[in-house]
Amino acid sequence: MEMWFSEFHTPDVKHSIRVDRQLYSKQSDYQRIDIFETPEFGRVLTLDGNVMLTERDEFIYDEMITHVPMAVHRQAKDILVIGAGDGGVVRELTRYDRVERIDLVEMDPMVVEACRAYLPGNACRMDDRRVHIYFENALKFIRRCEDEYDLIIVDSSDPFGPSEGLFTREFYGNCFNALKEDGIMVNQQGSPFYAEDANAMQRSHKRIASTFPISRVYQAHIPTFAAGYWLFGFASKTYHPIDDLDAKAWNALNMRTRYYTTRLHVGAFYLPAFLEEMLREVEDR
Repeated sequence: MEMWFSEFHTPDVKHSIRVDRQLYSKQSDYQRIDIFETPEFGRVLTLDGNVMLTERDEFIYDEMITHVPMAVHRQAKDILVIGAGDGGVVRELTRYDRVERIDLVEMDPMVVEACRAYLPGNACRMDDRRVHIYFENALKFIRRCEDEYDLIIVDSSDPFGPSEGLFTREFYGNCFNALKEDGIMVNQQGSPFYAEDANAMQRSHKRIASTFPISRVYQAHIPTFAAGYWLFGFASKTYHPIDDLDAKAWNALNMRTRYYTTRLHVGAFYLPAFLEEMLREVEDR
């Protein structure tokens, strides 16, 4: 008998992946965690029935949320990562010699435990000496920080349920205060394609744009995410994501990537007309 994992992107749209076997399934204090082995996408991590990553396409997400800000802020060495208990963002950050500290705040220790056991390709750098893991509520953690980080990466799940508080005006204000005078915040902004996701993206962008003097949105194609079309937010106190990109310096690092390039970096900020209009709608209010 064939086994399939299905995720509803809307009540009328479902994405399904054939499963060879289920490797892990536990209910934590916060969510249900499952890891499946699949023939097309390798191992797949889901939380409460939603795909968080697959071995096949996780590099797209992790490279774009990490290397875009790192290529702009060339002095970034103190970094806060919120969520990302799978370790993919940490893995990418540890590739930079200049990084001195990575504080990872993950609400659910069972996510880290599961990924260490079943997704070692992501979790392989969690024991790097520069990584400090805090199992606590990110909203409480960030309130205690002021003028401390060069970069904050918010790698949360979608703005429903346990992660809802990471998309509020208060949270973005606390991130602003936690950043140094030239700090950058990058977050996942979801998909603009389906109505509920698009509305959540607009709410988030409006709050970020009212908090940071520079706020832009960029895009990537991620096959297993809703509509295969995903957005990230770039918010900064001083740096412009294109004007302040030093492509020559980043390329001199000779860092091998599978998705990110400095040419793609620039192109990712050029958005389709419908999305530009959606962002203008909330920026002008």
